[in-house]
Amino acid sequence: MTTTPEREAVSHYAGEDTAAEPAPGGLDGEGPGDSGPGGGRGGDGDPALPVPRDLPRWVRWAIVPLLVLVPLGYVIISAAQSRDSGQDVQKQAAARHLTWVVPSELQRRIYQVPIPDGTVHDGYLETNSWDTSEFYCQFTTSAGGLDTFLAQLGTSRAALHDGKVAISPKQSAQVGWNFDIPHHQWAGMSSHQAGDKPDHDITVDLTHADTPVVYVVSTVNFQHGFGGG
Repeated sequence: MTTTPEREAVSHYAGEDTAAEPAPGGLDGEGPGDSGPGGGRGGDGDPALPVPRDLPRWVRWAIVPLLVLVPLGYVIISAAQSRDSGQDVQKQAAARHLTWVVPSELQRRIYQVPIPDGTVHDGYLETNSWDTSEFYCQFTTSAGGLDTFLAQLGTSRAALHDGKVAISPKQSAQVGWNFDIPHHQWAGMSSHQAGDKPDHDITVDLTHADTPVVYVVSTVNFQHGFGGG
């Protein structure tokens, strides 16, 4: 039988189509529902889940200490920060204590605290804010020194009220003064001056009459010069 060129071309293309057609049941001769290792789909069409494996023993021994040490580290850091914070508070509180020295002449003049000669246990603290400055002063003097101090303020012992603590609890807390000590003879007075002159709150411990202890809080209110009280 003679083969014409047209028949050869038809047979050639038919052979290519037959070779390209995949085998029934899947690729590479796999049957329906088969899946390769570690993947593929099961008979119901859901993805196959990996089989869980036990962690090696060395991994478990490494993880368990970490679970304990990491929270412990946070506790140690927090404790250190808390301790540092407490130390800062103590430093700030220490800064509020009196300076045990006679205040300067300038401070005494500004706050009008005429400390007499011959005093002992002198201490002071000055605090400032935007509208007020307070000057805390303490000294031990003689009976004559107390009279001189009051006279230079324009007053006398007659202005002292027995049993009165003129310095407020808030003011005394600033420097740690304690006026609740039992069996002490306290006497006090307060003076208010107009304008920019300082106000005085004075408390005297007269328990030992020959060596009275004088406590003074002199307050300068800057609003006084601007129509304040």
